Amino acid sequence: MMKPFALALCALSLSVTMTGIGAVASAAAAPAEADFARYQPAATYDGISSSSLYVPMRDGVRLAVRIDRPTQGGKLVEGRFPVIWHHTLSISQQTSDGAGGRVSDFRRVQELVRHGYVVVQVARRGNGQSTGVRRGYHDRNEAQDAFDMTQWLARQPWSTGKVGVYGCSNTGDAALHVMTMRPPALAAVFAGCFSWHKYDAFRRGGIFAQWGTGPTRTVEDDMKLSPVDGDEGKTILREAAEEHQLSTPLFEMWKQLPYRDSWSSLVASRFWAEGSAASYAEQIRLSGVPLYIQGGWRDELRDQAFIAHANVPGSRVVIGPWKHCDSDDFTLLEEMHRFFDRHLKGVDTGIDKDAPIHYYTVNAPEGTQWRATAQWPLPQARMQPLFLNGAALSPRAARARPVSFTARYDVACPDAGSGSRVQPCHVAGSGASMAGPALAADTEVTGNAIADLWIASDQPDANIFAYLEDVAPDGSVTVVTEGRLKASLRKEATAPWTMPEGVPWHRAYAQDAQPLKPGEAVRLRFDMMPTSYVFRKGHRMQITLTGSDHRERARDIATPPRITLYSDPARPSSVAIPVIPAGR
Repeated sequence: MMKPFALALCALSLSVTMTGIGAVASAAAAPAEADFARYQPAATYDGISSSSLYVPMRDGVRLAVRIDRPTQGGKLVEGRFPVIWHHTLSISQQTSDGAGGRVSDFRRVQELVRHGYVVVQVARRGNGQSTGVRRGYHDRNEAQDAFDMTQWLARQPWSTGKVGVYGCSNTGDAALHVMTMRPPALAAVFAGCFSWHKYDAFRRGGIFAQWGTGPTRTVEDDMKLSPVDGDEGKTILREAAEEHQLSTPLFEMWKQLPYRDSWSSLVASRFWAEGSAASYAEQIRLSGVPLYIQGGWRDELRDQAFIAHANVPGSRVVIGPWKHCDSDDFTLLEEMHRFFDRHLKGVDTGIDKDAPIHYYTVNAPEGTQWRATAQWPLPQARMQPLFLNGAALSPRAARARPVSFTARYDVACPDAGSGSRVQPCHVAGSGASMAGPALAADTEVTGNAIADLWIASDQPDANIFAYLEDVAPDGSVTVVTEGRLKASLRKEATAPWTMPEGVPWHRAYAQDAQPLKPGEAVRLRFDMMPTSYVFRKGHRMQITLTGSDHRERARDIATPPRITLYSDPARPSSVAIPVIPAGR
């Protein structure tokens, strides 16, 4: 259990000087397993043969399938192999498919063909070369397709009957939905950067401030794709491209769903529930299928990895300093190979002896960045409250004047990236920033920070964003992690699934909405997404609060609210930071 501990301070002036929260010690790094991300068996075959075809589904929709099989000396190798497949957006692996164009090993899974696998790409209905209409985004039509496809692959003459699934981003979600259907042939799933519950991913804190809205493609876009074998004239591709235009416009669907229990007339469903793996958690557990989860500290969905891990017994997590679906120079493919060899071939790869969670600590001493743990949150973490007292952070509540600012709807962040890898950023003057004194020692923060704020607004609602930031001695600011909450959806509840210890949860049903009364202070509690980061000696921790974010889409508060932050003994605003004490 995480417990608070004392913070040593020396008051030198109105700007206090922090002498240390908890210095990083080299002993904090757990011994790394010998085989973690170092699995390099020799290739058995020297080439790959690709072919494609259409597979009809129960309702006549034809799914495009690309099959990569091993060759030796230029000849197709006969025999049976385990199958790994990817429920994607086109069999061509476009950048928008969730595996193409990124610095990611998800794009390299075909290399496992040389190690005795068949690797298969399947375009989801209403996407890519497949025919049909996309009703929602990971709806039960797609889930049934995934069941049927898994079993079809198991029956093929080149298949051993053991089938694995992989994917990242939208295809990571698709991989989870295969598990919800419990196909008998499914033996392992490797999924990255997915949502456990779509509301918490797409409308985090009740606010639509995220890049993900799903694919939108024109007929011309689809016609640029490579056709399936036998359709060189693109007759079926043309049919598919035209059918796709009847698909549900996903952005319009998301805008119809401001609450977790909202109904979409476009799909005749409370789609947050229908399209979320969390709704089928018991089916996932009953499947007993091993799950390996990949995440990144700079990915919008990183909290979903730990929530999924807490709800799927036996699951594993690897999370590094990466953006969405990236793995940079980390040998993720070797870890995927090790996982699939264990569960699809029965090879003792050593993975069963590993701790279930591997995480990277940013700015940790060289050689100690990768850590391993059996528990999350870390049992040694101590929640240290930092009180937002006027213009500064301090270890205890004090009577401070309220701080007011007006939400800015003109905020921009030109260097934040684009698409699925867009990042939060510090925009000077966009809200209120409160910094602590310079740190006297390197200080590790690992886990979820928890914001506990008292605010008022001159409007019936306000979108509250909180950022934990690292201020360097030269004044440059780095956003370490973030959280957000729509003030009207502040009512807390008990989640219907396991949450990491101490993380608040908001049901956010329509009946839970509590509009603000102008000038009346209310309490908001919400988490910041998990991180593992070392604030270096001489740097300062800073909390910035704003009423807007450059990533907001479909903003639903027309007039920028005037927001007031209170911090006094009766209304103490704070952010509790999960600090790893020195020597732990």
